[in-house]
Amino acid sequence: MKIVLNGAWRELPGSAGLVDLPTALRLLGFGGAVVATALNGEFVPVSARAHTALRDGDRLEVLAPMQGG
Repeated sequence: MKIVLNGAWRELPGSAGLVDLPTALRLLGFGGAVVATALNGEFVPVSARAHTALRDGDRLEVLAPMQGG
């Protein structure tokens, strides 16, 4: 499956068909990182990730929080 991750096309290794968001994050190397996610322009809260499926061609944004002021 190919998706757009933060503006660049990426292949999800070992994925066939639908993949849930936590699995996609693990496959993309984000593992247990604390990140914010948006799928196709819509924010996806942590509580909804397990029920959110990615499809071929979806746009996923993954952002890490930054300290500062």
